[in-house]
Amino acid sequence: MTHPHAAPDTPASDTPGTTLARTPLDVLRSHVNAHLGAAARAWLDQALDEAAAHPGTHGPISIWELRLAEAGRRCGPEHADAVRVLILNAARADPDALARVYAQGTAAERRAVLHALPHLVPGPEAVPLVEDALRTNDTRLLAAALGPYAARHLAAHHWRHAVLKCLFTGVAVAEVADLERRARGDSELARMLGDYAAERTAAGRPVPEDLSRVLALTDPMSPPPAEHGIRGPDGKES
Repeated sequence: MTHPHAAPDTPASDTPGTTLARTPLDVLRSHVNAHLGAAARAWLDQALDEAAAHPGTHGPISIWELRLAEAGRRCGPEHADAVRVLILNAARADPDALARVYAQGTAAERRAVLHALPHLVPGPEAVPLVEDALRTNDTRLLAAALGPYAARHLAAHHWRHAVLKCLFTGVAVAEVADLERRARGDSELARMLGDYAAERTAAGRPVPEDLSRVLALTDPMSPPPAEHGIRGPDGKES
């Protein structure tokens, strides 16, 4: 928890982007339980019980904060993000506690905070955490920041620049939650995309394929967003 510059402990094969933020917590728990070994499941059960029994913030560091730091070692790096989201939820972490975890945590713990925001914070209090993540060049942090919480609360100016940052850092725009709704009819975003494409073309550089997709969405006559089913931790919808 005290090494903010530590490398992420989750490999690229783990659940990408905003999928965890879009997954109902009961589905997430079932998925994790189905893939953990017996010892890891026992550790997670204990960690969740401890977090539920001692929620919020207690003293210099809470027991559930220690469990966040252990998650990768105890449950495997491929499940650590999901486990941390479950622990944060069990602890009923409020915006102040989430801000502390984000400020003091590793990149992996920061991702977990961002994934947990739509599950824990109904209002805009945690927007500064999203804005901070969007200033980084960590592509996994960028993707995690653009989940449903950002879709609901991030101001239009910052959201547009976040979409552009996805394009020039290589984060797939599919990671941007509610992209179709927010982009539809956004003439300012269309202008920014056109300017970016022109700059790339003038410099002899390729225009990202995703740019055309987002530009098409800015058309006010584009089809309305399709209804989506529940998204599981594997990224599939039901």
